[in-house]
Amino acid sequence: MNRSHPAKTKKHVLRDYNEMTVRKICSCITGTGSDIYTQERVFTFNRVEIKVQPSVKVKNGAPMSIVCHADISKSTNFQLKHNFTIFKDGKLVFMTVSGKGDARYEIPVARSSDTGDYECTVEADGKAKSSNSLHVWVTGMTKPILTAEKKEVLEGEVVKLRCELPEEVPPLYFFFRKIKMNSTPKEKFVFEPHRNFSVMEFSVEEDDNILQFDCFGRRNVKLEFESSKHSNTTLVTVREPFIKPTLNAKPSSNITEGDRIQFECSTVVAQMRDIEIILQKNKTILSSVRDEKLLKYSAVATLEDSGEYLCKVEQGRTSKTTKLNVIVSELFPKPILAASMSKLDENKELTLNCSISGFQKANFSILRKNSNGDICLKNSGNLTIIVNVNDTGSYICKAEVKGIVKESKPVRINVYAPVSKPTLSVASGLPEVVLGKPLQLICRSVMGTPPITFRFYKGNEIKKTVINDTYATFLDKNITQNDKRGYKCDARNNHSSGMKTSNILNITVIVPIRNASLGSIPYEEVEDGSETVFLCSVNEGSWPIRFRIFRKTDREVLLFEKNENADRVMWRKEAMNRRDTGTYYCMASNRANVDVKSRPITISVVLAAWQKGVIAAFVLILIAGAVTLTLWWFLCKKKKAKGPSMEMSGSALATNLTSEKLTRQHNDGDYYSGSGYIEDSENHMKSTDENKAPVQKGTETVYSEIRKANNENTRAS
Repeated sequence: MNRSHPAKTKKHVLRDYNEMTVRKICSCITGTGSDIYTQERVFTFNRVEIKVQPSVKVKNGAPMSIVCHADISKSTNFQLKHNFTIFKDGKLVFMTVSGKGDARYEIPVARSSDTGDYECTVEADGKAKSSNSLHVWVTGMTKPILTAEKKEVLEGEVVKLRCELPEEVPPLYFFFRKIKMNSTPKEKFVFEPHRNFSVMEFSVEEDDNILQFDCFGRRNVKLEFESSKHSNTTLVTVREPFIKPTLNAKPSSNITEGDRIQFECSTVVAQMRDIEIILQKNKTILSSVRDEKLLKYSAVATLEDSGEYLCKVEQGRTSKTTKLNVIVSELFPKPILAASMSKLDENKELTLNCSISGFQKANFSILRKNSNGDICLKNSGNLTIIVNVNDTGSYICKAEVKGIVKESKPVRINVYAPVSKPTLSVASGLPEVVLGKPLQLICRSVMGTPPITFRFYKGNEIKKTVINDTYATFLDKNITQNDKRGYKCDARNNHSSGMKTSNILNITVIVPIRNASLGSIPYEEVEDGSETVFLCSVNEGSWPIRFRIFRKTDREVLLFEKNENADRVMWRKEAMNRRDTGTYYCMASNRANVDVKSRPITISVVLAAWQKGVIAAFVLILIAGAVTLTLWWFLCKKKKAKGPSMEMSGSALATNLTSEKLTRQHNDGDYYSGSGYIEDSENHMKSTDENKAPVQKGTETVYSEIRKANNENTRAS
């Protein structure tokens, strides 16, 4: 019987069983009479069970048995050998061969390491079956063992401890405790995933004399924590490298300011090496010495020296302190500085007086505070001066008795120069504003001591009050077109001269251009060579207005530009030609710097009436020539047909016919343009008076005709 086989796992054991089964089957096939033998030895596993005695929960140190039982059914009563194998957490711990259906794994002394999941497998004659898994918990842990590296240490050193849990299996938690008399133990813990012991260090602090240490362990079983008993207690003795220091004040800790006080801090040291004594007050180090047993420090006492003093001795990691409270009584109170006036005009008289309540014998001085150092004005308790603006500032006085100097609270003196007459201007420079936009004004006073109070008026109404140094601003958002009220501002400070008022500032309101339009006479169609009048106008806008007229073909061409103190402008184009055909528009702008564009109009340049007449006459002449040539050709052919006798008469006849034809043509008036009418290219008759130069019309007449043409065009569209 083998109690433990740590090298084999359940997987390896089952593989060995399978190989053994295959060998037995092969031997049965090759043997004689094997069929009869196999039929007589038929069996089957009903179930395999595993049990723990006395229970699945066993106390640490108690005996424990793991029982594996196989329930088998047989065809006949024959002897069967069983191979029992018990596993713990998948590892082989026990194997035996028995003719019985039970096997027992005895553990005389159970330990926490025996806790785990157990399972058994039974194999017989090539067949195998396993039980269900069973969890066994060995409650309780072994008592840990604690050891200390040293039994005696100095203050400031560390104590090294080692805690071990024999017979326990990691992972484990180790808890160390430092125990002092009349205090709560300090506890630290360490998690050890791979070993059953741990080490820890504790520092030895001031006032540690005799220390006790112990430890205990803890483990996690099925999400439950189990703790061991506390270990043995280990005692560690602490020795002082030096005693607690003593701190004294001479002549006493209760003295009067002006007296000299001396502090003495001392200690007793075992070894005079790397020792330091420090004297401090309110975390400020006053004095220190090295490798000495005594520190001395003296000073003339002041009220500020009252408080708690601390003497500290350090050596290595060890430090000890002693405290002493010192009370310094007041010799005399702080002086008081009084001024005849705190606010006054320049060139006025100022008197300063420094005094101590109930105390006369003192040395006084009056000073003016300065960032680069206070300036002493007079070593006396009284000062009278004629002030100017530069005397503005804070003043103090100092009093000295028995070497103690005390300073009064500062007194603020303000000297004022009168304000100059303010100037009111527009932030943009020009005294104008675009309608619809805000107006920003600046009121400035060149002279005058700040702070200065500025007030802005619109008419006689106060709009804004500002307190500033030299200038103030006001933004007026309510600008109307017909607002005629002027602006002004006033300024004043604390000078007795009072208020100064600026001149009235009148603002010009610039009305932006609205609704530009362009018209022309003639409208749309213009005869080649004739005059065209363009009129660009706006409905609203401040003068002067900049008018521009453009022609747009493949590019924009500026044709006309003019500034007018009017809401319209007229431009005459004297001789139009075919190249002037295109789209025209005008653009208007003023000091509001907004360009307003009109709707475009289209101008087509067509042939003039006389040009159409010339073309018609030329066509008629061509027709007449063609007819003449035709008649001439006809007569010539006829003449040749009649012979030479008829040539002369034919020629005479042709001459007469031609003369007669020309005479009839002139008489009929078909090609005569002197009657006062000609034919245009569309066979419409026009009066020749239309070809004459147009009669010059008045400007208002042109304006009305252009407006009429534009209105008719708008209705038509």
